[in-house]
Amino acid sequence: MKKSVINSLVLLFVSISIISACSSNSEDHPRIYVSEENKADFLESANNIEWKRQLIESKKANLDKYIEICEKDPEWLVSRLQMNWKTRHSKVYLRGGKFSHSEGEAPVPTVRFSGSRDWATDYLSPDLDEVEPYFDDPRGMYLEHKTSGVKEWVHPSKTGHIIEGINRKVMVLVQDAAFLYWLTGEEKYATFAAPVFFKYIEGMYHREPPEDLNNSGQQGLSGLATFEVIHEQIVVYLTITYDFLHNYFQDQGRDLSNTVAVFQKWGDQIIKNGVPENNWNLFQARYLTYLSLALDDDEKYSNGKGQQHYLRRTFDESSTRQIAIKESLLVYDQENGIWPESPSYSIHVNTSLLRILTLLDNVTNKNELAYYPIIEKAGLAAFQYLFPSGYTVGFGDSDHRIIPPENFELLIWNYRKYKQKEKELMVSGLLNQLIEKGQYIREGESLFQLFFYVDSIDPNGISTASQALITPTFYAPNVSMFVQRMGTGDNAMMVSTVGSFGNHAHANGIAIELFANNYVLAPDMGRGPSYWHPYHREYFSRMPAHNTVVVDGISDYRTMMSSHPYTLDNHFPISGVKKPYFDKVSFNKVSFVEPKTQSDQQRLTAMINTASGKGYILDIFRSKKKLAAAQKHDYFYHNLGQSLQIFDNNNNAAVLREGHELGSHQGNLKAYDYLTDERSMSTDEDLMALFRLQSKGNPDNLMKLWIKGSMGQKVYTVMAPESNALSEGTAPAEMLEEKIPTLILRRGEEAWKNPYVVVFNPYFEGGDNPISKVSFGKKNENTEAQIIHISHAGGKCHDEIVGTTAENDIAIGDGFYQKGVFSVTRITDGENCPDFIFVSGMYRFENVGWEIIAGTTPATVSIEKIEQGLAVQNDKPVLIRIPISDGFHPGRMDIYEEGKVVEQKEGMINRSNPDLVEFRLAKPCKKAVIYY
Repeated sequence: MKKSVINSLVLLFVSISIISACSSNSEDHPRIYVSEENKADFLESANNIEWKRQLIESKKANLDKYIEICEKDPEWLVSRLQMNWKTRHSKVYLRGGKFSHSEGEAPVPTVRFSGSRDWATDYLSPDLDEVEPYFDDPRGMYLEHKTSGVKEWVHPSKTGHIIEGINRKVMVLVQDAAFLYWLTGEEKYATFAAPVFFKYIEGMYHREPPEDLNNSGQQGLSGLATFEVIHEQIVVYLTITYDFLHNYFQDQGRDLSNTVAVFQKWGDQIIKNGVPENNWNLFQARYLTYLSLALDDDEKYSNGKGQQHYLRRTFDESSTRQIAIKESLLVYDQENGIWPESPSYSIHVNTSLLRILTLLDNVTNKNELAYYPIIEKAGLAAFQYLFPSGYTVGFGDSDHRIIPPENFELLIWNYRKYKQKEKELMVSGLLNQLIEKGQYIREGESLFQLFFYVDSIDPNGISTASQALITPTFYAPNVSMFVQRMGTGDNAMMVSTVGSFGNHAHANGIAIELFANNYVLAPDMGRGPSYWHPYHREYFSRMPAHNTVVVDGISDYRTMMSSHPYTLDNHFPISGVKKPYFDKVSFNKVSFVEPKTQSDQQRLTAMINTASGKGYILDIFRSKKKLAAAQKHDYFYHNLGQSLQIFDNNNNAAVLREGHELGSHQGNLKAYDYLTDERSMSTDEDLMALFRLQSKGNPDNLMKLWIKGSMGQKVYTVMAPESNALSEGTAPAEMLEEKIPTLILRRGEEAWKNPYVVVFNPYFEGGDNPISKVSFGKKNENTEAQIIHISHAGGKCHDEIVGTTAENDIAIGDGFYQKGVFSVTRITDGENCPDFIFVSGMYRFENVGWEIIAGTTPATVSIEKIEQGLAVQNDKPVLIRIPISDGFHPGRMDIYEEGKVVEQKEGMINRSNPDLVEFRLAKPCKKAVIYY
């Protein structure tokens, strides 16, 4: 049977199981979070588990305060609802993403629509006790300005999400009261909640969905209460209130037909509107799941829109703006488990799916998660986003944060329920690590957590689980991200290289984030105050806010749903491999066409470790216009710190002068206007730049840049806006919300044959600095090849690095030949054998008498001196020639597989040169040892 047929049958079975399981108990309430059948177990848990007991007590204490107020003034809470109290308008009109006006007349007060799609506002949202009762004024809203502190009348369109936010504050109290009624049986909670609930329901029943007067894309995004169907959080509070108070309402003889109609109208609006391609679809699906589970069987309603109807539309039947979950899951990279959006959104999609399946499983008891293994895979794949500090990378509209503990909590709930102990122990280990680091405290905040977080986490969870989920390199093509990691503890380094692919991407070309010295020293900037705010549109989402190269000051392209990935040309180690035998070098080379200027760009980024355990990072960035023309290229690098100094090659402080050359007045992007404190100088010579980061109680955190000179190169130092990606886990408190010192290197000509070459050298003041000197090769027959000489601390050990543009490029020097992409040769003075030779994308390599010759395709090879001899690793057939010298005569080679010797070879004397011994590897080999 073909795989596609099997998958179809599985999905059909899932659909049938959902419908049948839900049908069996769809008359019983409550059922979404808990059932009467499970009440005794819940009560035992709530009484015995401290954080659960505290959460319930805090909700009681909070509600009792409002109940006391309402006993004196029964209208107090109802009157705080944001309604059309006087006008009773039934129609809502928008102009794009802003509220325009409302009109029409309903028989009851109707629910007010939100003010703006843009949540950024200059005004403060009032506390409930500050809200004027029955507020409905033609002058708009009367709010306090965030800056002046003065209250003023403003049109709703300038209030962001304040209107919907007030209604959510009210309805959270109503939801909590409904829960406490079910828990305690005390009628005061029901009488407190019921009038507010029905006032809102009646107001929404008599109000129509909004209409966009501009007939823009907004018409297909709006919910009933908000500008985006993904912000209809109030649906959760309404459905949970209904579920917990359903029996009470029936006992009171309340007509629930309008409530059902509102839920159906809300479900229809969510299905009708939204965005099917990205995270929206899953956020919408979560609200649909709540609405589905609140409703009874289809057959109970004349329109047939009950529980099964909306579950089908959520899980199985796709429509224009609501793709079924079974289809949405195919958007994941099925191989690596990555969702095609920036990390914050990608991981939150996983959270949404786990919430949906947890809710559904609580009703069906069919282990719904088991039908969707990609969700488990995605939850664990998220670890590849992590910096060594345990916080996620921040490209696109993301920030640095831990993986949501809820993802692990819900997996544990499932694994424990279905007795999958091995899986439970693995995920428990992940959660325990967060708890031990102080990154997570198991303190409940919501009813969802109260019901679906297990009482305790197994202390015997696998403590090394996270290490098993993170590899030295990881490539996610569907978000154009390549991650490199090296070292541990204070010596840990990481570089994330990103393009622009998928949703919530920025226009960033080939950008990097760089982690070293325990911080994200070179961060991305994150997003602005909102996606519509000029700060975001003009700066945060544009090229100059990233560590990249801007061409002619105008490089730009579409953000959000971006389709501008780079091509991964070469890399080592292989993505997803746990631990390569050779671990001193990691690199990637990527290529990109910048669309605005039609410029070729290429970036080679390498991490290289030293004997001290501390490493450095090499960056070779090439950029040129495709057509010969006047051009300029700006290399941007942002680094945490309070200061940035420039030094010449003799370590003398350089003199930079104030200027105003960077800005839109020069024809550059508006983003350049956000750069301040501009200073500059022109020089042909190599330079050093030093970023100094000071943090209380710690030695100064230093990042030294060794910069290759170029004819007429201009150097700028500026202050850039704060990075909104930073968090306490990726930067010291002193840098949060502070401006970022930034280096800009400008070329007035192409930067391809003579690219930007920078060596990043992180260290602590007073600590080990792995580099004493860097020099850049000036002349070679192939002018595109870059030769970099690195002298280690002490001066006896040296790295010679050669990088070209492609596998067919040739570099020739004194006793040196390379046809290939990248090589690193480490030599210690006085030794007759290199410490190691590493080559990649290589046809032929000759240096210090050694030769590496690929078979038919370019190879990656490492030869490293170890105690037993020489350790060799190769990914393609290769011939290795080693020079013989006094006391150094390689003889035998052992080839290993799975830790065992599977073949032995004797070295052959080269027939043309008796001072060379040859070893042939006819196939890839993860480990071989040459003895001498």
